[in-house]
Order: sequence, then C-alpha cells, then structure tokens
Amino acid sequence: MPFAIRRRDRHPLTNVSSLALVGLLAGVVVAAAAFPAAALTGLAAKAGSEGFADLPSSIKQQTSPQMSRIYASDGKTQIAVMYDEYRSDVPLKDISVNMQKALVAAEDHKFYEHHGVDFKGLARAFANNKAGGDQQGASTLTMQVVRMSQSYSATTASEVLAATAKTPERKVSEMKFALELEKQMTKEQILERYLNIAPFGNGAYGIYAASQIYFGKKPKDLDVAESALLAGMVKGTSYYDPTSTEGYPRAEQRRNYVVNDMLSLNYITADQAAKAKTEKVPHTTKSVGNGCTAANKNEWGFFCDYFQRWWLAQPAFGENSYDRERRLKSGGYKIVTTLDIKAQKSARKRILEQRSDNSVNALLLAAVQPGTGKVRALAANRKFKLPTAANPNPLSSDPKKRKAGARATYPNTTNPIITGGGDINGYQAGSVFKMFTMVAALENGFNLDYNINTTNRYVSPLYRDSAAPAACNGHYCPSNSSAKEAGPFNMWTGFGASVNTYFVPLQEQVGAEKVVDVAQRFGVQFREKQDNDLATQSAHDWGAFTLGVSASTPLDIANAYATLAGDGMYCTPTPVEQITNHNGEKLDIGKPSCKRVTSTDVARKTLDATRCPVGDSAQLGSCGGTGTAKAVRGVVGHPVFGKTGTTDAEKTASLVVGTTSIVVAGYMVNPDWQAHHDQMKHDVINPAVWNTVADYMDGKPSEQFKTP
Repeated sequence: MPFAIRRRDRHPLTNVSSLALVGLLAGVVVAAAAFPAAALTGLAAKAGSEGFADLPSSIKQQTSPQMSRIYASDGKTQIAVMYDEYRSDVPLKDISVNMQKALVAAEDHKFYEHHGVDFKGLARAFANNKAGGDQQGASTLTMQVVRMSQSYSATTASEVLAATAKTPERKVSEMKFALELEKQMTKEQILERYLNIAPFGNGAYGIYAASQIYFGKKPKDLDVAESALLAGMVKGTSYYDPTSTEGYPRAEQRRNYVVNDMLSLNYITADQAAKAKTEKVPHTTKSVGNGCTAANKNEWGFFCDYFQRWWLAQPAFGENSYDRERRLKSGGYKIVTTLDIKAQKSARKRILEQRSDNSVNALLLAAVQPGTGKVRALAANRKFKLPTAANPNPLSSDPKKRKAGARATYPNTTNPIITGGGDINGYQAGSVFKMFTMVAALENGFNLDYNINTTNRYVSPLYRDSAAPAACNGHYCPSNSSAKEAGPFNMWTGFGASVNTYFVPLQEQVGAEKVVDVAQRFGVQFREKQDNDLATQSAHDWGAFTLGVSASTPLDIANAYATLAGDGMYCTPTPVEQITNHNGEKLDIGKPSCKRVTSTDVARKTLDATRCPVGDSAQLGSCGGTGTAKAVRGVVGHPVFGKTGTTDAEKTASLVVGTTSIVVAGYMVNPDWQAHHDQMKHDVINPAVWNTVADYMDGKPSEQFKTP
C-alpha cells in the first residue's frame, strides 16, 4: 500500500489539550513511567506543570559533522573525501520510502500520531518494566532526534554526558524539547533529521554512509530487506553488527522482526515480507577511504596533499591548523579543485616512461595555468602512500642516514617533494634562474640586445668565493659547460645557449640584490635557512645566484615562468576553483589572487628571449641558432618558451616549458641525498616535460605570444 504521511492536527484545541496532557502527565505518569524511582523522590513535583514549563523550549539545531568531497576541475570527478565522521546529509526525497517505513516500524509505530511524546507508550513501558519484562524506554523518534542533536551541539565533555545521561531530569527535558520540536518541524523534517544523524555502526553515520558501507548504493535504492536491516541496527549498532560472528544472527533476527512490523503496519505486502526474509544479510562492509592516501587514484595523492596543506594555511578556516583541519573534515564542503585530469594522467604517464617508482632518483613535474596561478597537475615517480613495517622503503641512499637506519622516499612517500613544505625545502635547479637576471636587467634599462664579449671562464672582480670548483685565487670564477661558449652574446643568444659567463657579469652590472628581489617577486620562497640569510642579509654579494644555486621546487619555477606568460602578473598558486559550504553557499576564497610584479613590456621581452632555448623563434630579435632543448618546439607543435637547467656535476637537471595555456616545470633529483654521485640526464627529464605539454596542447588552437 502507498506510504501515506499523516499530518499533525494544527487545530488550537489540539494544542491546548496537548499542554493539558503535559501538565497532568509530565509530573506523574511520565516521570513514573520512565523512571519509577523518581516518582518516589519528588521528581513528580519537579516535573509538574510549573517546573516543566520553566524548562528551555528551544534546542540548538547544529548540523552534524559532514564529510567534505574534493573534486577535479570538471566538478564531477571525485578525488577524495575527508571526514571525522563518514556522513553526508541527503534530503528525504532521496531516501527510499522503504527506509522511511522501516525506521518507523522499528522505532516508533505512533510517529505520525503523537506530538513528540507517546504518553500511552510511556505508561505501557512503565507497566512492562514494573512487571519485570524487557526494559522499555518508550522514546519516540522525535525524542531520539532531540538526544542526538543535543549531543552534537555539545561543546564540552560535560555537555556531552548531560545530553546522554540516564537521569530523570534529562528524560523530562528531552520530552519538553520533543514537544517543542514538533511545533517547529514537520514529521518529514524530523524523519529526515533522524536518518541523517543516526549512527549505523562500522563508521557509518547517517543513512548515506550506511547505504554506501553496507550495500555500496545510494539511499534512494535501498530495498525492503536492506532498509529493515539498517533500521534494526540503530537500536544497538554493536549488538546487531552483521559483520561480527556474534552480531550476524542477531542482525538477521532483528531484520526479520522489523519486516514483520512493517507487514503488521500495512507498509508492505506479505509477498514483499517473505521475499525480504530470504535476502542474505551482508557479512562485510565496503571500505571507504579517508584523506589523500586513500585518493580514488593514487596519482592524485600529491595534488590532494597540496590542497590539504593549502587549506590548513588559510586563516579563513580557523585560528590554527587544528581548527582548520576539523572544519575541513566536518564541514560538508564541496571543493572543486584546479586539478586537470587529462594533464595529471599525462604527466604521470610521461614520467613512468622514463623512470619507475622504484628509482632512487625522482622525476617531479608541476603544471600551472598562466594568468591564474591554478595548479593543473603534480606528478612524480612515487606512490603517495605511507610505507609499512611489512613493506618498508629501502634504506636511504645518503650514507649518514643509511647508517642511522633512515629509509628512502621511494617507492612510497607522503612528503611534499614536488611543492615543498614540512622538511622539504627544495632543490637547486640551475640555469632556469637566469630568467630572473634578465628581468632585473630589463627593469633597469638594459635591452635584449645588450652585448657582452664572454670568455669560457670568468673571473669576477666583485664576487668572492673560496669554495671549489668555482674559485680561483679567492675570486668567484664560473665557467661554461663548453669551451665553445665564448665570444659576443646578447640576451637572446646568451639565454638560448645558457652562457654562464654572460649572466654572472650581467648580474654584477645590475646588482645581485635586484635579481634576488625579482626572484622573490616571482614566487621563489628561500625555504633553506642559508638561502634566506643570503637573500635578506648579503644579496649583493650572492654571485652564484643567477646560476640557480638556491633551493626551489618545480611548482615555484612553473609559476615563476607562468608570470611571464601572464604579462608580468604574479598569481599565487592555488589548488581551488570553487568551495561551496554545506548550505550551498559559494565561498570567496581560493580564487586567483594576482598582482603586478613587473611591467607588461618587461615580461613580454623576457619571454621573447626564453623562446630561444626550446627551439622557437624570437619575434623581436634572433636566437642565432642557439638552444639547449631545440626539440621542444617540434614536439609541442605550438609557440613555446622555457629553459633547461643543470647544477654542478649534474646532480640535478631541470626543464621548464610553457605555452599561452600551460607551463610545466620538471626536476630530476635525489630527494634523499642531494650530494649524490649520479648524473641527472636531460635525455630523461626533457621528454617527460615536453610530452606532457604536447599532450595538454593536443587539439588546441595555436596561439602566438604577445609582443611588447
């Protein structure tokens, strides 16, 4: 038969009679029925009409903890969920009518008839308890909602205990609240609230979580047997736990009991009841991941972690990281991130073509959209997961760490090796830093055609460096990677060929402190204490800065180069497209936050020179046939800009490649031991970067860079 919802009578006489019942029964029948001993100790007098009326009449309607969902930029692909309690409220219209019927049958037959308190039920429970039968409490669904709501709105341990204490005072107060709640909410709203707030065991809070954990389906798809099982469990989630040996037969018996009640109430037919009793009760539950290590695809873990670290740094979400984390895991947010599934998949694929997750050396890629700071991909040849005692990582390649028993970060790690943070300060990236020197020079009146007649080794009259190998008689004496790199160079050709002995004297003439300032404006963070001390205390003497000796991350450099394509607008990296709270309100946080850090002309001129290393043609001058990664232009098939980088003894290798739509920076490093003896080869890192860009640009129209 159809499930007819009976509306409450709102006639004034009904309300008057209800109040009369309160006065008469609250003091005598109610207290005695619920707590016989209380009737002998004066509770009857306290709970009489006068005392009862003095009780509070409103209850704090606090939303129960809700899980937050994190999505990719398409707003549909779920990356991960985060929660303290696995729960997500759903409207009653999206909950199976079978489930609604089953709950009423299991917990409160008179739900659609009483006004919050079932006085006859209380009297019946009193008589049964006094006669020695099974203890009955006669709490209505409404009273149970009150109890659970009070528990969730509690802010102290004492309030939690008070909300659930088995005392006469609490029971009488609960009745008062229930009567008031029935005036404020419809039966449908109360039932919806109950189904969303009730615990169902095995980490399932609310009907959405219970449907997922026990049956792997949505609440609207629950059948009679499934609904009866879940409705029966709320009486005692541990006692009726079908996944335990002891609980399984009790759960099955309880389910059949609820089915029989549904039949007796004419909610289902005899055939439906018989069929429901034949369905097998599940022995197991569906595991539901929580957090970034349980991301729906492991390759999304590094991005998910970057988002979580971003969230924990936002004052808008709380005064400290603890409060912010609690808000993330209980606020029921829908977070649409900037992660581009296509770009992420490509980056991971292209990395694995070059190095496996079991390689001691890491290939790290970060992708950023120019003009917005939106982080589109973060990938590495690592699994985002915690090593276990049963499956530990190898010992560290660093001899000191190995001797101490420290483990490496491969194949499994949750360290922010791509973005920095925690104890990850970054890596030397080499000549990609020369771009900052160009910007500083152009800002200070130099032109792209500024010529320096270079030698293979330059003896600096300004910088002092006693450290080998770039020292000679107390001077800083950098050299080029090839003896052929000597003679006249300008910014196009010097950058295209990556001539060290062009950029060190150029930095001298501009002032190293101005170059450091550009790097800071473009987002380099100087996480290493030594780097920060140099940047803040003696930047003018930092001769090697232009050659990329400061620690940075792929995300730092991708976003710095994206600033050029963004016409000199630096946009703070963000992992967020849109955040919507539990009430459907869109929050104004995480949106692109951009500021001008250099002029449009300087940005466009610098970008023109950065086309030379990657095989493209400058529009304002000539690259002179130079290029350290000439294959890029042909592979990508679009106008490109970028730069390669290598450090002393090739301990790291880097490449950044950009178009008008995307900038990808890649590093090849050893995150565990930066003083290692391996040689990082560009024939490994370069294809991973340029193929990721090519994949992203496939099918997109060709777009030329703007000229000054």
